[in-house]
Amino acid sequence: MSADAAVSVSVLGLFMAATLGLGIAAARGRSGRDLADWSVGGRSMGLVLTLVLMAGETYTSFSYLGAAGWSYTHGLSGLYVVAYLSIGMTVSYLVGPVLWSYARTHGLHNISDIVAHRFAAPWFGAVIAVLATVFVLPYIQLQITGMGVVVATVSYGTIGLSLAYLLAFLISEVFVLVSGLRGSAWVSVLKDSLVVITLAVVFVYVPLHHFGGYGDLLHRLTTERGAWLTLPGPADKALGLSWFISTAVLNGVVYTVFPTQVAGFLGARSAQVLRRNAMLMPFYQVLLFVPVLLGMAALFVAPGLGDSNLALFEMISKDMPAWLLGVIGAAGALSSIVPTAVFMLVIGTMWGRSVLGAHPRTAARQRELSQAVTLLAGVVALVMTYAFPTALVRLSVLSYEGMAQLLPAVLIALLWRRMSALAAVAGIVVGVGLVFWFVFTDRDPFHGVNAGLLALAANLLVTVALTLWRPADTPDERLARPEEHTHEEDRAPAPSG
Repeated sequence: MSADAAVSVSVLGLFMAATLGLGIAAARGRSGRDLADWSVGGRSMGLVLTLVLMAGETYTSFSYLGAAGWSYTHGLSGLYVVAYLSIGMTVSYLVGPVLWSYARTHGLHNISDIVAHRFAAPWFGAVIAVLATVFVLPYIQLQITGMGVVVATVSYGTIGLSLAYLLAFLISEVFVLVSGLRGSAWVSVLKDSLVVITLAVVFVYVPLHHFGGYGDLLHRLTTERGAWLTLPGPADKALGLSWFISTAVLNGVVYTVFPTQVAGFLGARSAQVLRRNAMLMPFYQVLLFVPVLLGMAALFVAPGLGDSNLALFEMISKDMPAWLLGVIGAAGALSSIVPTAVFMLVIGTMWGRSVLGAHPRTAARQRELSQAVTLLAGVVALVMTYAFPTALVRLSVLSYEGMAQLLPAVLIALLWRRMSALAAVAGIVVGVGLVFWFVFTDRDPFHGVNAGLLALAANLLVTVALTLWRPADTPDERLARPEEHTHEEDRAPAPSG
């Protein structure tokens, strides 16, 4: 091992040890058997922990690898991420308190719980759990793969991809099994601090070191790479304005019912915390402009990359001091570890509550089942990463488009008394079926429009038609109710379910 590699790996190792320490320490003084404490942080997290947790779920390894890689290949269309997150956070100002209040009132833990309670149908909750797992599991593999690339790069190749994959899995599993959602929130404090600092450093370093300043970088982009600054960009004519708008709208709405975001909603101490979080979170997304711009800068510094996801690290790994590269690598690694932990937790909780624990069981038993599935989900993703590196990744294109089809059952049904289980299930079948057809017949986007949005439109049409044909009469207690209590009452203990 070279001297630079030894320094970089040592710095990275210190931060990984700190990650484990923080994650495990989060469990001190908490109930060891309470499911709500593990799965939704005891519904007691204040603004800071909620903010860093939900920021950690949006700022993943994609932000270090994918955003720069996307702009390296496709240009500014990568800013659809900023657009949809801004829309999602705006919508969450309204939706987050509704889901929080409903789940707190009835002692619910996740979207499968919410659906099962709304329709008085445990089997429907199990269906939602299975479908959500299909759409979320690929993200675990993506994060494991992302950490592997980051660690292998910052260690100058000393740590291979296989070992890095294993490290990502082990670190995430240890603290999420011990501390649950609160552990992820505590680790997010470290992660977000590193992300802000390192992106600021890189944003200053790259333009000055490689171009002499921002002016020269922007001048070269406008004169030599103008196609990268317009839609649809240089590589794919389908990624035009219609695709950008439809994708931003679809993903922005789906953001509010995505299982990991709902976990963040339900872990908050009060509805007011969620509203304040929705107002502050868009400022955090400004950071995403950094990897998008630097990905285009890599066109000049590292032209002809075989793997565009390496664009950012290719620019900084050769000339930057080894200790600083280790810090940046730690930020990138934590951007994989935190979301990996939350993805595994929500899969485990959905199965522990709605599939394996659907029949009456104690909260302690449901927690044990949830933790077992959390471990299993990580193992499956890790094995798939080793054996079939692209198998789950290919399914990731379905994630947001597939999750969109659960929107009527998870959210609209809470507000519409007449929606029946039959209508909701039929809509999901039509919507998910269309998503699979569009994607696997290479018709996404369809005439420039995100296929998931078209599938959701068909889903809603079927749901509305069947509801009008055969309406249900849902009892008041199974519908979302207006907030009637004060913020002090919000802080009162909630049922653990």
